[in-house]
Amino acid sequence: MKTVGVIGGSGLYEIEGLSNVESVSVHTPWGRPSDDLIAGDLEDARMVFLPRHGRGHKIMPSEINFRANIYAMKKMGVEWIISVSAVGSMKEHLSPGQVVIPSQFYDHTKTRASTFFGDGIVAHVSMADPVCHTLSKVLYNASISAGASVHEGGTYLCMEGPQFSSRAESNIYRSWGVDVIGMTNATEAKLAREAEICYVSVSLVTDYDCWHEHHDDVTVDDLIETLNSNVELARNIIKSAAPAISESRECQCCNALRNAIITPKEVIPQEAKERLEILIKRYI
Repeated sequence: MKTVGVIGGSGLYEIEGLSNVESVSVHTPWGRPSDDLIAGDLEDARMVFLPRHGRGHKIMPSEINFRANIYAMKKMGVEWIISVSAVGSMKEHLSPGQVVIPSQFYDHTKTRASTFFGDGIVAHVSMADPVCHTLSKVLYNASISAGASVHEGGTYLCMEGPQFSSRAESNIYRSWGVDVIGMTNATEAKLAREAEICYVSVSLVTDYDCWHEHHDDVTVDDLIETLNSNVELARNIIKSAAPAISESRECQCCNALRNAIITPKEVIPQEAKERLEILIKRYI
């Protein structure tokens, strides 16, 4: 059975048809993930859900234990990750309530760990194409099937947060040509690539940040209202996508570490080998 991970809000697992639901506590070399994972069966797929900010939204973007989250997904056998998140629109035609499936990320974060490697082992994975093209197409088609107004492609700028942008920052980001802005997905994408997991972002547009002179500046109330109205849409996208995901993978994601580990295996510390076992055992 294929295993599909979903990272997003705490209510996404409430999908009609999800059976054999269980809560799973997962421990990792980097500590606990954001919360217990919820696993269940949906048609021919095993689904694994993780609330990114914990139940009750208690964890700030810069406080998320990204390494534990992605490692926990890997430990659960996940090979595909659907990331559902709120974003601000940086372009007029990307309206609140619409969906964007980004193809690129610009990482503008400053303080967070975004690699599993270090402490005696070095790897350089390719991030030229950070999103799985195959999974992206599945999610684009699923969004259409779910009735979403969806845009395929574009660049997601990942900022540190937790504050929203200043007006100056927002206009500078727009001048860079980015399409949407958020606080989490670039870090997830980097770690998912190192874990050889296919990754795609389903970005739900909630606002126009603060650059649009004819719209109010983004507020938490606006963000929550738009997200709540799109929860059912996100569930329908996931439900439509799950059976369309292939049982096998032929994309570059599943072999991302093949030529990436530069440290000779004979000098890698045993502790590092044990810490990264489920990631590197094919190569070391």
